[in-house]
Amino acid sequence: MPADRPGCRNLTAGSQVKAAVTGAYRRSFPRFVHIRPTPGQFFYGQCDGVRYAATRFEATPGATHDELVGMQDEGSATKYFRGTSAGGWTYLTSDGFPRGAQGCGAVAQIPEALSALWANCPAGR
Repeated sequence: MPADRPGCRNLTAGSQVKAAVTGAYRRSFPRFVHIRPTPGQFFYGQCDGVRYAATRFEATPGATHDELVGMQDEGSATKYFRGTSAGGWTYLTSDGFPRGAQGCGAVAQIPEALSALWANCPAGR
């Protein structure tokens, strides 16, 4: 990853952050219970005191048929989140279909400097 940019920096996402982001997605889309962030597809950073995360999700063991079908499309889209001042997370948006060439650089809710640090959230890193 590139070096930090003025006002923005990469952070290391531990299991607690990943679980909280997953919980925020489940609250927005309660039909997806058996999911986890896709390994190698979790981006986490901060700009001017505000935390952001981006990830794709995959089905976990125990996923229902409906979850597996739903994840065929949803699993290919990167989801974007913002950390709240109270320490929680809120779901912001997802990539469109098909995903644009600019990746998270095209997502207005993610600061440009942070998407640059994340190399525009490449799909398969």
